[in-house]
Amino acid sequence: MSETPFGVDPPAQPELRKSLSVLDGVAVAASSTAATTSIGIGLGVTAGVVGLHLPAIMLLAFLPILGIAGSYSRLNRVEPNAGNGYVWVGRSLNPWLGFMVGWVNFVASVAFLAYTTAVTGSAMLQLAGDAGLHRIGSLALDPDSTAQTTAVGIVVLVAVTLTAVTGVRTAARLQTWLLVFEYAVLLGFCGYGIVAGPHPFRLSWFNPFEIPSATGLAQGLLLSVFCYWGFDAAFTVNEEVRDPRDASKAGTITLVTMLGLFLLGSIAFQRVLSEGELAGHGAQGLAYFGDRLASQPLAALPLVALMFSAVASLQAGVIPTARGMFAMSRDRTLGPVWSKVSPRYGTPAVGTLLIGALATTVAVLALVIPRLSDMINATVNAVGIVVALSYALTALAAAVRFRSLLREDWRQGVRAVVLPTLSALTLLGLGGYLGWSFYSSADHFEVSADNGWFLLLMPLAMIASGFVVAAWARWVRRSPYFRTGVGTDADSQQLLTTAN
Repeated sequence: MSETPFGVDPPAQPELRKSLSVLDGVAVAASSTAATTSIGIGLGVTAGVVGLHLPAIMLLAFLPILGIAGSYSRLNRVEPNAGNGYVWVGRSLNPWLGFMVGWVNFVASVAFLAYTTAVTGSAMLQLAGDAGLHRIGSLALDPDSTAQTTAVGIVVLVAVTLTAVTGVRTAARLQTWLLVFEYAVLLGFCGYGIVAGPHPFRLSWFNPFEIPSATGLAQGLLLSVFCYWGFDAAFTVNEEVRDPRDASKAGTITLVTMLGLFLLGSIAFQRVLSEGELAGHGAQGLAYFGDRLASQPLAALPLVALMFSAVASLQAGVIPTARGMFAMSRDRTLGPVWSKVSPRYGTPAVGTLLIGALATTVAVLALVIPRLSDMINATVNAVGIVVALSYALTALAAAVRFRSLLREDWRQGVRAVVLPTLSALTLLGLGGYLGWSFYSSADHFEVSADNGWFLLLMPLAMIASGFVVAAWARWVRRSPYFRTGVGTDADSQQLLTTAN
């Protein structure tokens, strides 16, 4: 019997089924990014911070995200792993920071699923209202009620979670058809809005220096980072694609597509809606946009697209989160339940179901915030900060890992080291500045979307909980990951036997 931290030979590492193409990866990443949801809801939230400068903030946020995407692609070429950032940061920087990347991605994704659950329910209730259904018995249907929207959304979450269990390929096919419809509607309405909108086009929309304040700029950039978040879902299924390079292609294609859609949507919204209308409609912004451009039933199409986008992003959110937890469990930093692979479907089925259950629980707990628009605002701000932290650490891991290129080929070194470092420092600076702004903006705590201490507590709680779980994994589970920083590869069983 070989020597291991547990005194027994490790079991054979479970493997995910390789069945995905580049198109499947794009479908998963694009659905996770959820352009229609980001345009329909995220633009309104961001406009409340930066005013009529949405094109500027989307372009500005794309620059550091482009550096992050390059880091993901280079790291993926040398070490494809379902744990991606968790594995890369653990190897190149520090295992504790690596675990933190995996953990904050997990908790941020669960928060995102809970928020998207309510958005899905809201879209369905709005559609019911457009169809003439405003009451069920004595209950008046309210698309801005978190209780009602969450109840409806949970039904959808359960359904898409069960679909995700059957395999990424099945989910990707569904998401591809949903994306085709979404983008057709989005391109049609936004294109028409640019041509027919009553408000004049202004070059000042592209000038970030006209954003009212530095705090508004920082918050707007992190909100925009949240909108781009999801392109990296392509790298969580890199063990299920036929060629790991396909994951890099899928992530890059998705990111560039998102930039085009966000610019199109932001210009169209500002041509059609005033600043007050943009910021004042919350989860119903896309429906209001459709009503301004067409009459029923055509005006309902953007709302249908929003519903499809929310459903697809629920499913796409479950899939990469389960893969990240699978990789962490494979390293014994989390319990074995997360790495159980279904012999029938070749997926981490139990972990997928657990993600759905946790998201449902968080969605119910979020009912302490009674208005959907307030819940969206609080969630987006918190997730934006932790996503910026995760992206920044991954970019720094790439800079450290490829630092020798600065001596060997300065052009490659600039792309592989300098640009990721600048992107990381930008995101860390924005997150730190925004956190300080939240802290200094209030003198007491209350559960409210406009209370700075509450907005700061959410990302801090996400990060602090990670250190607690990491300590358990290090000293109770005795995971070798914390001694080596190396993640278990799907094709290798050497880590657990050589970690002493």
